[in-house]
Amino acid sequence: MGNCVGTPDSPNLVHKEYTIKDLRNGSMGITYKQAPQINTTSTYSYKRIDFDEYPDGKILEEPNLRVFSFAELKNATVNFKPDAILGEGGFGRVYKGWVDESTLSPSKAGVGIVVAVKKLNPESMQGLDEWKNEVDFLGRLLHPNLVRLLGYCLEANELLLVYEFMAKGSLENHLFKRGSSSTYQQFSWERRLKIAIGAARGLTFLHTSEKQIIYRDFKASNILLDSDFNAKLSDFGLAKVGPTGEKSHVTTRVMGTFGYAAPEYVATGHLYVKSDVYGFGVVLLELMTSLRALDTSRPSGQHNLVDFARPILTDRRKLARLIDPRLEGQYPFKGAWLAAQLTLRCIANEPRNRPSMLEVVEALEEIKSIKMTPKEDDSPQNGGQNSKSNGFHRGRVCGPGTPLRDCLYGQIVRKIYKILFVVCFYYMEYYSFSLGVCIYMHACL
Repeated sequence: MGNCVGTPDSPNLVHKEYTIKDLRNGSMGITYKQAPQINTTSTYSYKRIDFDEYPDGKILEEPNLRVFSFAELKNATVNFKPDAILGEGGFGRVYKGWVDESTLSPSKAGVGIVVAVKKLNPESMQGLDEWKNEVDFLGRLLHPNLVRLLGYCLEANELLLVYEFMAKGSLENHLFKRGSSSTYQQFSWERRLKIAIGAARGLTFLHTSEKQIIYRDFKASNILLDSDFNAKLSDFGLAKVGPTGEKSHVTTRVMGTFGYAAPEYVATGHLYVKSDVYGFGVVLLELMTSLRALDTSRPSGQHNLVDFARPILTDRRKLARLIDPRLEGQYPFKGAWLAAQLTLRCIANEPRNRPSMLEVVEALEEIKSIKMTPKEDDSPQNGGQNSKSNGFHRGRVCGPGTPLRDCLYGQIVRKIYKILFVVCFYYMEYYSFSLGVCIYMHACL
């Protein structure tokens, strides 16, 4: 629920005891703006659904959710113990819990299935509005590429949401949080394309539903991965129903995340379905490069990934230097080139020049079918495409396939060598062995 461009629409939180009836009839002091309304004549109920029956997705008439008591979720998470924390953000914390697979009743650790319990911080600015939005949207939307919301708790001033557990965490962690070499090896070109296609299918479902839904906060941290690296969209706190009738856009307060938000939305507050396509293009670029959308630690002129990468995406000779060196050349250059051209279309400045998400899925499927040529497979460094670097990836922690001179450790070593080279050169006329040392140091530079 975003590192936001604007400030949340939600009101200041008032600590009073809300009931399920309050939630249903909107008497919590918040109202919906074009969002689907909660049913006011019946309580939420949970019915186990076989999601395999709906491979193309389904929209339910009303949320299919289990209502948990706070005591139940305390039991499921062992009193929200610190070592059960899966993550945290502006909304609060996410805890690991255990429930019965059939009834979703709390169970002992190791018994039943794992769930993720998001506990809203009462002081969070990302408050009731976004919490209610999440319940409304994810409680009714069924699709293989959307995270399943299983239930919620609304008790006193406690607001909690219970989701299916995503074993591999967020895409952000895999792209930017440096882990073991095995993590690098797992994140192949094919796996990145699989994730891109899954996320694209999730957006396509939202955009092609009877009432178009604009996700509004598409970014790497909102794409979660299950144990098989299937991508699922999470966090619908900022989602909105799209334009109706002859309208091309909806106008709303600017919210979202810098670096991913479309330029027309940031400039005017006009939100198009294709504003999501721009965000997808940014994530596709991150998948190709493992560089963050915004990073002020990069050299001047490279802080904004889209701005500095755009001209490189049009240049066949420079493209390989932009691609994540940890791939070690293990990708078909033709596929990378087509992915670059698709990215350029997605990040076009004008919404009308961007493809639909259905077109994006079709393009990605075509890219996925492209295999490495024998020449690429047999060449040095398994393709050798990124044997050189122009500095885009410098300063990273070393990983397999990262040239020594382009990683943080390598830069430190080179600085030491430079100092030693100057010293040994100065004393060369006094000590004969210094000549050999100087030659070695120069080679290391």
